Amino acid sequence: MTTMSRYFPLVLLLVLLLPVGAFAQTATTTVATTTPALELAGWIPYWRVSEGTRDARTHLEVLDVLHPFAFSVQADGKIKDLAGLTKYLWTKLFRDARAQGVLVVPTVMWSDTNAMSDILLDPAKRALHVSRIVALVKKGKYDGIDIDYEGKRASTKDAYSAFLGELKTALGDKLLSCTIEARTPPESLYLPALLPATMEYANDYGKLNEYCDRVNIMAYDQQRADILLNKARTGMPYYPVADVAWVRKVVELALKDIAPEKLVLSVPTYGREVSLTVAPDWYKSYSSLWSVSQEYALDTAKEYGVTPVRNSAEEQSFSYVPKDSVFSTLFSSGTGDVASRALAYASATGKTVSVNLVWWSDAEAIATKVALAKELGLRGISLFKIDGAEDPAIWELF
Repeated sequence: MTTMSRYFPLVLLLVLLLPVGAFAQTATTTVATTTPALELAGWIPYWRVSEGTRDARTHLEVLDVLHPFAFSVQADGKIKDLAGLTKYLWTKLFRDARAQGVLVVPTVMWSDTNAMSDILLDPAKRALHVSRIVALVKKGKYDGIDIDYEGKRASTKDAYSAFLGELKTALGDKLLSCTIEARTPPESLYLPALLPATMEYANDYGKLNEYCDRVNIMAYDQQRADILLNKARTGMPYYPVADVAWVRKVVELALKDIAPEKLVLSVPTYGREVSLTVAPDWYKSYSSLWSVSQEYALDTAKEYGVTPVRNSAEEQSFSYVPKDSVFSTLFSSGTGDVASRALAYASATGKTVSVNLVWWSDAEAIATKVALAKELGLRGISLFKIDGAEDPAIWELF
């Protein structure tokens, strides 16, 4: 298996035995060779099983961990397999993955805030929940489990930490992966006058570091979360999936409590389309419409005769006016992109208009995160998601 812990001691020994002159000629090559590679993981979504399993199988030679995005906790605490992991497409993938030393670590997802509170805060119910997870790991002969519980209350922080500790003990030598939401630094999240005196969080980063073998930090769906970057990008549309400047803030904050050798940077392979309201002199508001793939984005750009650009977040974007919009004939000509023409029109007339903004993460955008992960010494990169709809050039990065 190719993991971050792979080194080449034999090469190092040979280098030490070389004469000084020979070392001077080979030093650059030796350093590159002994640098550990980033571990690569990826989630396969239950709603695109055929495409996702085929995509993953094609790239097993560069993957280290597979996360079937498969299990969901129900309101009664029982765990449901949404992906059908016993079906042939999955079992064939798992067989091929194990033959190449790739770990299979399915994800258990949960976002029912009330149900989580009920179970996590009750030691007996929590113990039953742990036993159910361990049972499914044993039954599936998986290499571990990935816990993705989102929307927890701050009041369950200690109980959630206790759950992770109990689960880690019960799993024995199986891997415990913990997937968490990105945490924007408070000074980038609040105006100074509104900055809370103390911050309450649902995840205890220190306990995650203690109990989890991997911590996947979901550094995506930034949107308008960072008010400092929003301000810095004033004058242009700005609705990033994951601006690398924001990702750096998120990761550096996490590294204060989580060891870099445990931290995995989760990056997006998708994008968003939003309805952008343009008012006189400013881009007023953004309303999310739907998720998009690169194929959809490029097809839409071609249909409307616009050219995507590398934007301020180092991602790809363009704007257009839908053909059924009342504004469709207003911005058919002129210099600059559609959004800038819409702004000029709104400012000149005093009217508010609407355009669509398509924004997505391609291979070049992900390359900036790969470089950041290497710079900060992180364990690896995890892709959300692997389903055949990502930019195919992503795989060349690894």
